[in-house]
Amino acid sequence: MADAVVIRVTRDAGFDAAVPLPAYETAGAAGADIRANLPDGDVLLEPGARALISTGLRIEIPEGFEVQIRPRSGLALKHGITLPNAPGTIDSDYRGPLGVIVMNAGDAPFVVEHGARIAQIVVAPVVQAEFALDSGLSETARGAGGFGSTGTN
Repeated sequence: MADAVVIRVTRDAGFDAAVPLPAYETAGAAGADIRANLPDGDVLLEPGARALISTGLRIEIPEGFEVQIRPRSGLALKHGITLPNAPGTIDSDYRGPLGVIVMNAGDAPFVVEHGARIAQIVVAPVVQAEFALDSGLSETARGAGGFGSTGTN
């Protein structure tokens, strides 16, 4: 395995230090589970509602990387809990509180409990592009075909 990327983490004052840091649940996991840190109590999400759920953390991402916030598939399948901006991106120069926008797309109320695994984070390399104005683009077989233009199968 290649050298691990180190993500430095601090806890915001007033949050529960007993809530675990992000962690990979299996050796082959691409995403590390991240937990709600709700010292003021659980959050009730009615169907269709969304809320910013605190993790109580701040992170320092090395330059050249980003952290993506993604939904957990079990919460999505069982309860309709998703992240409306998935994947969310945290840039390497952000140092503010780490919150997760959680949405209840299900048909029943859902309680986000203190300490619950609410999302997963994936660390990914970043390549920045140079955007160059040109008079035209090269041709391809697909061309300008949009959504669904490659067929239904």
